[in-house]
Amino acid sequence: MGRKILVVDDEMNIVNILAFNLKKEGYEVITAFDGAEGIKKAYEQEPDLILLDVMMPIIDGYEACRKIRERFQTPIIMLTAKAEEVDKVLGLELGADDYVTKPFSVRELMARVKANLRRSAAVMPAVTEEVKPAEPENPNIMKFGTLTIDTSLYEVRKSGELIDLTLREYELLKFLAENNTQVFSREALLEKVWGYEFPGDVRTVDVTVRRLREKVEDNPAKPAYIITKRGVGYHFGA
Repeated sequence: MGRKILVVDDEMNIVNILAFNLKKEGYEVITAFDGAEGIKKAYEQEPDLILLDVMMPIIDGYEACRKIRERFQTPIIMLTAKAEEVDKVLGLELGADDYVTKPFSVRELMARVKANLRRSAAVMPAVTEEVKPAEPENPNIMKFGTLTIDTSLYEVRKSGELIDLTLREYELLKFLAENNTQVFSREALLEKVWGYEFPGDVRTVDVTVRRLREKVEDNPAKPAYIITKRGVGYHFGA
């Protein structure tokens, strides 16, 4: 497959297990053993996906995630022994795409890697502000009030201003907008948007929805686009 994956973990045995299994799947593997080295290699190597441990010396995984997110939209899967919900939410708030708690199933982790790579493969390089948005008659344009989703440029604008979305936020917004007559459960969104072959933590969906609302809604407390269907899930308010 030729995709490049950066593994950042201070436990040598974990790194070796992950590297072995990733190489067996055909990936190129880069390794780092602390957060500072992980940031450096992410900047230098520009991997297609990062597996990032939380508890590490020098710079922890949370800070490393934040630093990497300042420059890249590379999918990041956090790896940690911490299972508390607050730790999961913090990682997702800092821009992580997924969160796997140790000890983990290697088979499940490989499935998560493939799912995140599939989602990121379709995204084109970032479009600069100099590129003008396509005209409304363009079939790749979806327009809802002041919100415009351009599926050819992989960008979202609000009142003409480009919104900085992560890959997962963009995919979630696009999916809900394309299926705006349907309500989806959190489990269904994990399958359809995240591409999970295994059950995932539905809190991941809630955190992504909250981040997305803060970026696209005039009033996130009273959303007009990403609507909660109490007891069921979410739908798009066209």
